[in-house]
Amino acid sequence: MALFTPSDALDEQAIRDALAQVSDPDIGKSLAELEALHSVEIKGSKVKVYLKLIQPLHLVAKQIDLACQKAIHSIAADAKVQVFVQEQAPERPAGTAILQGVKNLIAVASGKGGVGKSTVAANLAVALAQQGASVGLVDADIHGPSVPTMFGLQGEELRARKTDDGRVMGYPHERHGVKVASIGFVMGRDQAAVMRGPMQAGYFSTLIEQIHWGELDYLLFDLPPGTGDIQLTLSQKVPLTGAVIVTTPQDISLADVRRGISMFNKVNVDVLGVIENMSYFSCPACGHREEIFSHGGGHSIADELEVPFLGELPLASKVRHGGDDGKPVVLDDDAKNEAEFITGIAQNVVTEVRRNNLRAMATPTVQISL
Repeated sequence: MALFTPSDALDEQAIRDALAQVSDPDIGKSLAELEALHSVEIKGSKVKVYLKLIQPLHLVAKQIDLACQKAIHSIAADAKVQVFVQEQAPERPAGTAILQGVKNLIAVASGKGGVGKSTVAANLAVALAQQGASVGLVDADIHGPSVPTMFGLQGEELRARKTDDGRVMGYPHERHGVKVASIGFVMGRDQAAVMRGPMQAGYFSTLIEQIHWGELDYLLFDLPPGTGDIQLTLSQKVPLTGAVIVTTPQDISLADVRRGISMFNKVNVDVLGVIENMSYFSCPACGHREEIFSHGGGHSIADELEVPFLGELPLASKVRHGGDDGKPVVLDDDAKNEAEFITGIAQNVVTEVRRNNLRAMATPTVQISL
């Protein structure tokens, strides 16, 4: 392709041809394949590019902007380029008016307790907020609401006030850039949640239907372990973008992962991927690595069940300290390695969310008449 000199008029088709080769780093397809180039405006040396891309874009917007700039400058070195992006999202299923202001609804689940699911959920939420996204976290673990402790909100109560139409609405607390609501704000700190399934589902419904979440890019649900009433209520009431499964590497945990993924498949919720927590322990004094709970089980189960593997997190005391101190480890300047692991996993989650949204947009909605 011939290079332009400053005296040449900018050629729109040449610019379109150059932009067509730019790739979306998450989706792995070019702008041409995605039919993402909406229009190009040229006025003198100024070029405005308008794109339509699958949301969420916080992690890739700058990369795509720079790639478009580079593509245009390769044929018009003196062009002044501006890139504007309109986010695209799949349509909500008919009849799901709940949480309309939330773009992506993600369940964080585990087949069994004790795998660090709440720790992963809290750190994922903060990592997404660090990237500029608006994030909420629902602590739906009725029997063990630990999110208030992990965000330094112990002893706080659920805030509520009447709306103009007389309804009572709750309002989440906000800490570390994340909006948080928990059953722990309703119960006393040492109060046992002794309740049957329908009552559990009712409490959970309150957290999603009677909380004013506002506009969010992500709302994460920290679910109780297993495949019980809360999980079924969530999948029936909430148009989930997908689910993230947290496990430890040993076989006894992986058996429960199979059941958890099977449940989400049965209720038509896409599994975004598997995270292996407590993957290994690295001695801070000598650097010796010990695979206390085995290693690689999360990756193998992801391969077996044909779902993405989102990454692994080591067993580290700084992660535990962060949870106890109300400051997730991803915020700890002295825990850069742990923070990098979590940030990398958050980026992988976003990639899978965007890919899932693209698949949802490509799947035609079929109206069935009964």
